[in-house]
Amino acid sequence: MSPSLPRAQYQALILDFVGVLTEGVREALQGWCVEQGLAPRAWGTALNHHPEGRRLYLELEAGRLTQQEWNRSTARLLGVDEHENLMGRAWERVRPAPDMIGLALAARQSGLKTALLSNSFGLDPYDPYRRLGVHELCDVTVLSEVEGVAKPHPEIYRRTLERLGVRGERCVFVDDNPDNLLPAQELGITTVLADGRPGLASHVRGLLGVPDPVGGG
Repeated sequence: MSPSLPRAQYQALILDFVGVLTEGVREALQGWCVEQGLAPRAWGTALNHHPEGRRLYLELEAGRLTQQEWNRSTARLLGVDEHENLMGRAWERVRPAPDMIGLALAARQSGLKTALLSNSFGLDPYDPYRRLGVHELCDVTVLSEVEGVAKPHPEIYRRTLERLGVRGERCVFVDDNPDNLLPAQELGITTVLADGRPGLASHVRGLLGVPDPVGGG
């Protein structure tokens, strides 16, 4: 985590999507792979380590490839016969993260601005933001496919700050990828790594000065 200001001085909260506002991603994807007769980690291997799979996913994130096009190409790469709504089928059991969604709502109620900053993976036919209930959660939504640039490129952070109308020093940013934190820090943003340990929402509430909900959490 980068150095932080006294809590009263923060004005905005910026949240990643996967691994921050969602939970159970790895289990859902591995379970889907097993159901398809694939190795449990076939999805992650194809998207992150296979040269063509990685290229396809980066093109999808940047909006240079539609989700439908990605579905067809990646199904072929995985050896899956049915490509229709491949992304939606694989993501079917991913769940919203209630503590972090509660944090975003509480931050807004406390007068802070909120932004969703996501390296997106298509909106049609499967819209993960609408499906998981975060479509209208934040004041500002910045999606890589719309912007044509993805984290960790500094430009997407600058655009987020501009749309919030808040200086970097007045923002807290939560992301599950350490590579995405450094560019934010260089703009003065306080960063928090969502590393899977319990208590993330409570920790960020403490930074921002947003009270915990009655009864804990």
